[in-house]
Amino acid sequence: MNFDQVEKIADAVLYEGYMLYPYRPSSVKNQRRWNFGVLCPRSYSEQQQGSDAWMMQTECLVNANPSTRLVVKVRFLQIVRRSVGKLRTPEQETPEGVESEIDFVDRLEVGGRVYHPWQEAVEREFTSALLDPASLSSLASLHLPFPAGRQCEYLRDEQGRAVGVIVREWESLTALVQCDSTRCDDGVFRVTVRVSNLSEFGPITTIDREDALGFSLVSAHTILGVAHGEFVSLLDPPADLKDLPALCHNVGTWPVLVGDEAETVLSSPIILYDRPQIAPESAGNLFDSTEIDEILSLRILTLTDDEKREMRQSDERAREILERTENMPEEQFMKLHGVLRGLTPLKEEAR
Repeated sequence: MNFDQVEKIADAVLYEGYMLYPYRPSSVKNQRRWNFGVLCPRSYSEQQQGSDAWMMQTECLVNANPSTRLVVKVRFLQIVRRSVGKLRTPEQETPEGVESEIDFVDRLEVGGRVYHPWQEAVEREFTSALLDPASLSSLASLHLPFPAGRQCEYLRDEQGRAVGVIVREWESLTALVQCDSTRCDDGVFRVTVRVSNLSEFGPITTIDREDALGFSLVSAHTILGVAHGEFVSLLDPPADLKDLPALCHNVGTWPVLVGDEAETVLSSPIILYDRPQIAPESAGNLFDSTEIDEILSLRILTLTDDEKREMRQSDERAREILERTENMPEEQFMKLHGVLRGLTPLKEEAR
């Protein structure tokens, strides 16, 4: 099994909506983020009567034999709070393990660059060992702890003195992964992968979703791979298995085949067709797959200098988009205009 192709699609899902055009934190559409595949803490979800999910479930079908083995990969983003502070006393040296006195601010300019507080994200993932589809029900539930953390990045002026600091903090998360299987036909198993968020979030003193997001699994999705077997399409199953997809109950996610062979499945919170592909003409992720690359790229070039400066200084991923677009060769732009991939003859109308 080869995860290269499926992970390209999964990366587009992972960062869908990470930051939308015009890619500035001051833009209204970027002030409420993280809308796809969010698994909130169970305690918060239950307080909201389930309006925000805390669990997702993937069920798919696999043709298996005694040598068939499965791999399950769970991926999500964890939110990192980025704060910006000004040191009360500039320092030439910053001793290890000792934090300076800091005044946190909404804006800090150091060395000609402006820094703002923001929400970043770090990728988290879990990959299982090789699993036997016939014995998944005997597997124990697996708790995945991701401990809280804090990092400081000092900002230095032209004299080399530390005058400011970026503080990145993230909460403790606990994900629960459960795998199960049921034989539903001769050699065909229904495989279940359930991902839950059991992170501690309380005592709850607020019902603000923004607070819960710090303890959430964001853009959560599941990738399954099979060796010596094959997955069955839930959208277009073989005639002899056409009734089996109805046995699959998917919650908050939808599994589709990826690649020419039926060896990998992507189960994402965004509904896709079987065998989705990243267009070869695309120069890179724009975090908005509902838009057209050509339109977004042209719009980026029309941003004012101040807007580009904010885009460049707000987030490293946004900066990469800007630099890639500004340096894109003309022939690459021409490829974005459109391509004809195939023609389907029209049926003649009955006379």
